[in-house]
Amino acid sequence: MEGCEELIKETFPQINEDIYSYIESILTVSRDDFENPEEIHEAVGHVLLEVSNPGTSEDDVRDVCQQIWELLGLDGNKNSYRNGIRALNAPVQMTGLGADVFTETTSIWMTSGRDDSSTTVDQKKLQKAEDKIRQKQERRDVAVVRKPNLIGQECQASAAQVMSKKETKMESKGVAGGRVQDIKIENFDIAFGEKVLIQGASMTLSFGRRYGLVGKNGLGKTTLLKMIAHQQLKIPPGISVLHVEQEVVGDDTLAIDSVLEADTVRTSLLAEEKRLSELHTAEAATQLSEVYVQLAAIEADKAPALASVILAGLGFSAEGQKRATKTFSGGWRMRLALARALFAKPDLLLLDEPTNMLDLVAIIWLENYLQTWPSTILVVSHDRHFLDEVATDILYLNSQVIDHYRGNYGTFVKTKFERQKNQQREWDAQQQLRAHTQEFIDKFRYNAKRASLVQSKLKFLERLPILKPVEKESDVILRFPEVGTLNPPVLQLDELVFGYNKDNIVLNKVNLSAASDSRICVVGENGAGKTTLLKLVLGELQPLSGFVHAHRGIRFGYFSQHHVDQLSMDVTPVGLLQQRFPGQTVEEYRRHLGRFGVSGDLALQSINSLSGGQKSRVAFTAMCYPGPNFLVLDEPTNHLDVETIEALSIAIQNYNGGVILVSHDERMIRNVCKELWICGNGSVSRIEGGFDEYRAIVEKQLDCQVYK
Repeated sequence: MEGCEELIKETFPQINEDIYSYIESILTVSRDDFENPEEIHEAVGHVLLEVSNPGTSEDDVRDVCQQIWELLGLDGNKNSYRNGIRALNAPVQMTGLGADVFTETTSIWMTSGRDDSSTTVDQKKLQKAEDKIRQKQERRDVAVVRKPNLIGQECQASAAQVMSKKETKMESKGVAGGRVQDIKIENFDIAFGEKVLIQGASMTLSFGRRYGLVGKNGLGKTTLLKMIAHQQLKIPPGISVLHVEQEVVGDDTLAIDSVLEADTVRTSLLAEEKRLSELHTAEAATQLSEVYVQLAAIEADKAPALASVILAGLGFSAEGQKRATKTFSGGWRMRLALARALFAKPDLLLLDEPTNMLDLVAIIWLENYLQTWPSTILVVSHDRHFLDEVATDILYLNSQVIDHYRGNYGTFVKTKFERQKNQQREWDAQQQLRAHTQEFIDKFRYNAKRASLVQSKLKFLERLPILKPVEKESDVILRFPEVGTLNPPVLQLDELVFGYNKDNIVLNKVNLSAASDSRICVVGENGAGKTTLLKLVLGELQPLSGFVHAHRGIRFGYFSQHHVDQLSMDVTPVGLLQQRFPGQTVEEYRRHLGRFGVSGDLALQSINSLSGGQKSRVAFTAMCYPGPNFLVLDEPTNHLDVETIEALSIAIQNYNGGVILVSHDERMIRNVCKELWICGNGSVSRIEGGFDEYRAIVEKQLDCQVYK
């Protein structure tokens, strides 16, 4: 390999050590499997081309592969000798040879069964030779194909995957055994810069199943979706993939037309219909008839109605569906992107936190709609109730591998607990067995009479499978500060009227009250005035008429849904608290941060380097540092993983102050809230039946819109 190294580094001076090590491993592992220089080019040519100087052509890379072939000594008579073993140029019929040909019977393949000239094959040596041939064939069929591809220089994410050499050749020749709908991605790695996120993982997505991808923040769930969407991980050809990642570009296209254009087959057929209709020839008339047949086959006439149903379910009014996309905000254009994906019905739909962009009404509709989805879904979500309603399987990302669990999220939690319990039981039993066996070995190690038995015990220990103990996940604990109670009345809204002007009234005649131990959740569609109501309670907005009466001892703690934008990104969590609340020791700041899981090195890292969930914990710490006795939380579950959301629910339950909460997480609402305020139609009303009654009302309103 020395000559190859000199050649490669001289020809490609921009190559770094990591990529060269990868190429060297390919040439070393597959050296005996290369039949010609073209196979070397297939294995490493695309990598060499990526690190070549500008102007380097494909033919130049092929010439380098030819030189590598020669330097490896593969240009001789490869069919005659390999590894010192001579291969016959033609088959030989052994029975046609006379017995006198075998003048010696000392070959390693032959052993004398009797004293006469007859011989028999040594079965043990024959089996050993056959095993060697089989292993060699397996190395020929499977080649390690590493793909150091980057998805954009800004993210530095890369993927590597072990693929079948035989399947790769068949695919390149266009050989396929019919259209494959199941997706198998085997033995792949994903890294982000120098950090390995996933290693040696495999996953299978069966057609028609709905998979929820779960795991703690920062483990690589979103990166995995991007790798699949950008074809960095190999999936069967012919499978259409859609990843709802970017919002729709704002232009003059109407919202409903933007959704209809997502069906490229229908759009192209309609364009062809228009072109043929203008020709007025006999041939065009024949072709036009064929186009009409195809349009009827895909039920093109029903497409506008379906698009309208999807848009209505996601919160677009009849008037809004006819507005240009450029008139919508970024959040609403993300809803348009989701509507386009639902309308297009790809073979594999990739969704990353779809509930973050939706209100509770739209989430309920989406849950119902996806339950009848005909193809495959892979969704990343931290909404436990959404996963319970939608997912048929759970893919659990932990410790750089992906484990598959059948059932929804609730079933996953139970099954995972049982698996871990059984794993720990097996490990404990094996440790006890190992200790008992080792004790016997140590006791009789120097006893000549027990020597054979000791050796047997040693071999027994060597044959035992290597088991791993259960990796205990650190519990997420959030703790709000202890506060004193306030005597009623604590908070009252009397005949409250608010609008940005007298002709644009948002809230009209609101009469509500809250106590020092209230657990109130505000629900309603986006734009109904939920955040406006919170700002009126906090005194950040002033009503046109009416009053907000707050107890003189009340201290509000406000958590904004845009809390990340309010943090200084260039300081550490400790530095942030020092800026806002000077005069305390570093130990005091770290104690407060520790109440929300920001401990150790996290407290001294730049906030910009923290994950979304960790930034949320810093924001919680800053909110609670002054010791508020009434919390106002606007979408606090955004950016939090499932475990942290559960911890937040427990923290709110244990808090002895009052809480007003805006959230679209149904499980949190059910676990925490005792009272529901509904925003809609310019007013706020209190519902007595709790969340079950509210969900029944919403489902009744959406019943005519759900496409089944």
